[in-house]
Amino acid sequence: MKIAVVNGPNLNFLGIREPGIYGNDTYEDLVRIVGNHGSELNCELEFFQSNGEGTIIDFLQKCYYEKVDGIIINPGAYTHYSYAIRDAIESIKIPTVEVHLSNIHKREGFRSVSVVKEVCIHQIYGKKIEGYLEAIDFLLERHNND
Repeated sequence: MKIAVVNGPNLNFLGIREPGIYGNDTYEDLVRIVGNHGSELNCELEFFQSNGEGTIIDFLQKCYYEKVDGIIINPGAYTHYSYAIRDAIESIKIPTVEVHLSNIHKREGFRSVSVVKEVCIHQIYGKKIEGYLEAIDFLLERHNND
């Protein structure tokens, strides 16, 4: 199974930005831990991180052409207002799981709004890096049951 792991703005600053909220693990730690989990399950993972909305959309469209089986996306702040990323997810028709390191429902009110949620098949939040592992397991189980 081929899964793309897409991370939006500021996720490259993990371990630096608000460790009390996002944890002490760095983006490199995230890639290593999630990559190891995927390898153990014989999943091919491709990681992508961008601070730009357009480059995220370009990558999502590339996933369509490359016939990716599933996507894990943490859109960062774009979660709350990027209808362009929402429309890209909807148009590619690839099963997508939305993941957030923090509990978006126990933070500022605007963070509990997700414009991408309705076009994703599942949402995981508040589990730090473990949420990404859960997302892989979820996509793999769904793929094996189809």
